Amino acid sequence: MANEKSLTLRQIEVLRAVMVAGSIAGAARILNVAQPGISRTMKHLETSLGIKLFTRSGGRYVPTPESQQVFLQLQEVHKKLLHLQVSIGQMERGHDVEISLASVPSIANVMVPRAAAGLKARYPDIRMNIEILKIEEAIDFLLLGKGQFVCMSHRFDHPSIVFEHLAVGNLVCVAHRDHPLARLERVTAADIAAFPLIGIDPADPYGAILAEIFARQGLDFRIEIRARFGTTVLGLVRQNLGVAVLDNFTVAELHGPDRDIRLVPIAEKTPFRTYVARRSDLEISGFAEAFIALLRGEMDAVTRRGFS
Repeated sequence: MANEKSLTLRQIEVLRAVMVAGSIAGAARILNVAQPGISRTMKHLETSLGIKLFTRSGGRYVPTPESQQVFLQLQEVHKKLLHLQVSIGQMERGHDVEISLASVPSIANVMVPRAAAGLKARYPDIRMNIEILKIEEAIDFLLLGKGQFVCMSHRFDHPSIVFEHLAVGNLVCVAHRDHPLARLERVTAADIAAFPLIGIDPADPYGAILAEIFARQGLDFRIEIRARFGTTVLGLVRQNLGVAVLDNFTVAELHGPDRDIRLVPIAEKTPFRTYVARRSDLEISGFAEAFIALLRGEMDAVTRRGFS
């Protein structure tokens, strides 16, 4: 020890155990250690402190008069340690912690709830505030301090916002089970463009991701019904009003048999990146980092699994 008269937490534990039990054997049982270790610690303490801490009376260890004040302080230290342990235990459960975040709908509908379930399993008492935003609303959400981060399918330049990689997704064709494309094992962009589409406005940043599959090949396509969100697009496809191109995160819970909808892989490569946006001048909490890690894991798993 740097100071010979300072006490370690372990020595405090031993002293209190002997005081409470009144014997070396009793203290060893309380601490679940061997008696010789307790005896050695006691001898070392009395030697280093230069005072006699206990006397033997009727086979019991009784605090000496000069050590009474030490033991009063010792009890206070023990209480504070117990309170600290309780606080740490509450923190481990997320007690009195709330994280606020936002997400664009394509990530919020399926992926965010999965990550939230993982976070609640790890921190049962944590509270979450989750908002669904349009891409253009992310700036106000972050700069006005409404939340720590936003899950995005698009990035832009802003001096006060940084974007970090979240996951790579891809696109899939969504068709009603009775549609001609639903009978194919794989479709091309040209196959899809031959039919009326249900989709998001290509002028929208997210709609541009979906339209890029056609733009790369110079294909004309007809969006006969425009809808703002992927969940609405799925509802329209269920009515067999056209086919759609959606991201794998939006349709993740449709993987496998579905009564009305079939997911058909697209032959062309259709990767796109997603991001976590946060303020550049603020660090996010460890709980927020845990959420992002869980979300990234869920999204990566969906992309690895694919739809073929």
